[in-house]
Amino acid sequence: MKDRDQNTDLKITVHRIGYARVSSVGQNLDSQMDALQKAGCSKIFIDKMTGSRMDRPGWNQLLDYIRPSDILVVTELSRMTRSLLDLLETSKLLNHRQINLVSLRESIDTTTATGRCFLSMMGAIHQMERELRAERAAAGRLSAKARGRTGGRPRTDVTKLENARILYENSEKTATEVCGLAGVGRRVFFAYLAQQRPKALNQA
Repeated sequence: MKDRDQNTDLKITVHRIGYARVSSVGQNLDSQMDALQKAGCSKIFIDKMTGSRMDRPGWNQLLDYIRPSDILVVTELSRMTRSLLDLLETSKLLNHRQINLVSLRESIDTTTATGRCFLSMMGAIHQMERELRAERAAAGRLSAKARGRTGGRPRTDVTKLENARILYENSEKTATEVCGLAGVGRRVFFAYLAQQRPKALNQA
């Protein structure tokens, strides 16, 4: 890292830096390492722990090492983040530091206009999700109050299903990728799509 900081070359060299993570010490990193090396990563940082934990030493070392104009490469977004909000916050941090992101499985590459557009779409969906959740919560409270009840929540998170539908119909992501990003099951997602299609035809 010291040599990189002391490099006085006027020409900027772009490094591809990999990050791999498994959820437990017993799991194998080989497939991720192979994919990252094949993608041209000159250095790879690893973690063996759940993504929900905040103390990820490998991730922290990567952030100390990586430099502006470098490219962070992961095999899939779930290796780096575990929620849409976490993804957006991480993307904001990388953008602030002028670091691009490549996710091999989702074919996301923020060095391209398409990749940047996809992350912007995710941000817009997250904002919409917050607003819809607030509207539904307010409507639910009014309805419960009118019936003399308090509390309660719907079993199915319709906002997540609607987010998945928007992504599925406006991007090249597969149903599996969309369901993973939105946090919904494939069976429930396809049932929701089947319910929405007659409504769309009636509105056409």
